[in-house]
Amino acid sequence: MKHMITAALFGFFVQSAFSGVLQSRPNIIFIFADDWGYGDMGKHGSTFCQTPHLDRMAEEGIDFANFTVNSPVCSPSRVAVMTGQFPARHSIHQHFQGIKAHIKRGMADWLDPKAPMLPRMLKEAGYTTGHFGKWHLGSVGDSPTEDAYGYDRFATFNGSKKNEIPKGGSIGVDHAEQFIREFKDKPFFINLWLHEAHTPHLPQKRFMEKFQHLEEAEQVYASIIAEGDEAVGRILKLLKELNIDQNTLVVFSTDNGPEHSDNSKDHKGQGLGKFYSVGETGGLKGEKRSLFAGGIRVPFVVRWPGVVPAGKTDTTSIVTAVDLLPTFLEAAGVALPANYKPDGESAMAAFKGEKFTRTKPIFWEWRGGDNQAYTWPSLGVRDGKWKLLVNRETQKMELYDLEMDWAEKNDLAEKYPEVVQKLSEKLDAWKQSLPTEPSPSALSKARKKKK
Repeated sequence: MKHMITAALFGFFVQSAFSGVLQSRPNIIFIFADDWGYGDMGKHGSTFCQTPHLDRMAEEGIDFANFTVNSPVCSPSRVAVMTGQFPARHSIHQHFQGIKAHIKRGMADWLDPKAPMLPRMLKEAGYTTGHFGKWHLGSVGDSPTEDAYGYDRFATFNGSKKNEIPKGGSIGVDHAEQFIREFKDKPFFINLWLHEAHTPHLPQKRFMEKFQHLEEAEQVYASIIAEGDEAVGRILKLLKELNIDQNTLVVFSTDNGPEHSDNSKDHKGQGLGKFYSVGETGGLKGEKRSLFAGGIRVPFVVRWPGVVPAGKTDTTSIVTAVDLLPTFLEAAGVALPANYKPDGESAMAAFKGEKFTRTKPIFWEWRGGDNQAYTWPSLGVRDGKWKLLVNRETQKMELYDLEMDWAEKNDLAEKYPEVVQKLSEKLDAWKQSLPTEPSPSALSKARKKKK
């Protein structure tokens, strides 16, 4: 009996200690907006949008001016966040659409659930995981449901039909708030992926009235950005209300630069079209679908009271989307899996306001260019201060010194041929390391029948 009591007490203390460790781990919330330009934040000089909640978040944390995503369109950009690896490593080069388009682009039909996965890693470490809002990591009939990727709870659009929610009305934020209230006493991870500012634009009346002084396109776009900004405010307010904001790391970004505006006022089905897509890059060259800065350098704001210093703008740290997985795991005190090969590296030092020196190059592959002014690059690499953009078919190359030329206005390829050669060799070696076809577990049944 004495041994049984001793064992029971030991088990109780071990369980209590383990519970205490879990509760001391920070909650992690990643808010990923859609198609925002770097210049769409008020703090970044927007000429007509207002983002008071996001601006305040920046004042309470760090605003990173040198963050890039790993694709100029949504699906591959999101793959980088989920896996911590460049999307080309998973044969995902464009947005998920349909089998014919996937075959043409040499890409998978969905993100392989067997791939390394951020939510699964955190779940296995004791986190409760949730995904709310946009999915768009698979679009054909028999694609896996979101729980196959390591989520305990999810409610999405552009995903499986299980727990599907509408795009408009900030329904994903409603679910995120409910999730936070339910799991506030244990460590949780949330991917909250907003619809704003992707088409179709679905502006709410209250925001349209607020911005009625603007021209038609700006009025709609400002309303959409305001809804996304309100989502940030709602989450931060709830964290304070529940007294857990001191133990919660919140990161805001967006999947690529702003959509190109055209004459399309109407969208297929409900909502408004690209005429209203008038986002601003803040003077950066290029937009969505471009490997130039305007297509991949986006807002990136980090807040964690007591850990992330307040009111800092970081213009030197070179951080990219594949860094999020190792950074979040370090924040959570979770080791990277032994057999996992990250393309990113932890930027936790930068999050703490300390010096962060990147050791790995950043690579991009983009299969969607049309040789227009800003969409011609199909490959890119950044190593240190240098960025090289390449189109192998046309043999066109441009080189930029990003320390001196943040907006990428001055091509230095002819002046520094030795740098071009060195970066070209790195690009070629990286390209050789990529798979030549998608994994069978990322292909639909219908596609397999076609083979």
